[in-house]
Amino acid sequence: LPSPRRHRVVVALLVQVDAAHLADKPLGKMSGGEQQRLRVAQALASDPVVLLCDEPLLSLDPRHQARVVELLDRRRRLHGTSIVFVTHEINPVLAVTDRVLYLLDGRFVLGSPDEVFRGDVLSRLYGSPVDVVRRHDRLAVLCDAPVAV
Repeated sequence: LPSPRRHRVVVALLVQVDAAHLADKPLGKMSGGEQQRLRVAQALASDPVVLLCDEPLLSLDPRHQARVVELLDRRRRLHGTSIVFVTHEINPVLAVTDRVLYLLDGRFVLGSPDEVFRGDVLSRLYGSPVDVVRRHDRLAVLCDAPVAV
């Protein structure tokens, strides 16, 4: 049986990811987003020094994406946890990102978000014209990809 302290930690994490109501629900009856929130809580329960997050926002609605990002960022700030975040959707994490490793077909660019998310940088990486449009804390990467006929 878990210790009382561990139980409190788990309950607190379930509340933080908006999943306390799922504690007794069979995993097979949960939606993809519900399962994903539980995975985030499970990863944090071990009090990691380094946390590798592989698509942790997958299947989450925007409200839960924001909640998970805020939880992970708070964890980073308060506990010094190093977080490596693998994602195809940068907008939910852009405001809390300090370094970016952008990978494409064996090539990469490494730097701050301002250094990496630039049209000239991504155009070189993609080998075709790319525009980066910024609005508030969001961006769009627009690529003129060749169309197969």
